[in-house]
Amino acid sequence: MVTVVSFICAAGTPGEDIMITAFTVLFYLGLILDPRTTVVAGTLPIPTLWAEPGSVVTKGQSVTLWCTGTQDAQEYSLYKKENSKAWKSQTLLEPGNKANFSISFMTEYHAGLYYCYYYSPAGLSEYSNILEMVVTGFYSKPSISAIPSSLVTSGGNVTLKCSSHQGYGRYTLTKEGEENVSWTQDPQKQPNGHFMALFPVGPVTYKHRWSFRCYGYYKRTSQVWSVPSDTLQLLFSDSYPQDHTVENLIRMAVAVLVLVVLGILLFEAQNSQRRPQGAVRR
Repeated sequence: MVTVVSFICAAGTPGEDIMITAFTVLFYLGLILDPRTTVVAGTLPIPTLWAEPGSVVTKGQSVTLWCTGTQDAQEYSLYKKENSKAWKSQTLLEPGNKANFSISFMTEYHAGLYYCYYYSPAGLSEYSNILEMVVTGFYSKPSISAIPSSLVTSGGNVTLKCSSHQGYGRYTLTKEGEENVSWTQDPQKQPNGHFMALFPVGPVTYKHRWSFRCYGYYKRTSQVWSVPSDTLQLLFSDSYPQDHTVENLIRMAVAVLVLVVLGILLFEAQNSQRRPQGAVRR
């Protein structure tokens, strides 16, 4: 760095030299103070951040955020995107490849975008993936229904409707039992004053469980959602192939029982015929 500064100073006027020197010192100082420049990009594995039991949490419930790094990582830091300082840091007693950050009582304050990084003897890692944490249960629940009906044919399509008198800016439709399966739509205001969004779904098959809920939220607080709607489960008509395994087993059991009874009756009949013949011979 000194060589570079000296070269620049020799090249210009005294006033320019002072300005360029100051700029160069600040530039190099900035690089030193920036933690992400302590390691050449790509030399350390990028950490992974995820949440258990999931990234959509009801207010008041607990959640754990996990950050994974390398086996020799000594410290992990968790950041919330709007904050310039680490939201939480954890120094490990022994080096390890992951650390957890617990939130015991989820509130709207904890909703938002998170990322993490770790420190090891090789330096600081890059930032992890961005994890969006959503908290639900803050506004009145919307309603959900199927058009034309929740009774569907296997292989067909159906439209699900989310609506509410609340002026939500968006609706999110989630498929129950499957993490990260959701759809988002902007609603349209109806003549009756309700705000409605339509979600085409399909093709649906009887081999899977199709249960849905929808949430409403405002665009300015997109990680704070309403109470979930009631669960809507799609039912299939008799047009799909049914599983007759149990019925067939019952039929087979009855048939075997009938054969056994017939065999017993036949055996008894043969014995009854032999007895009179034996008596005549005597």
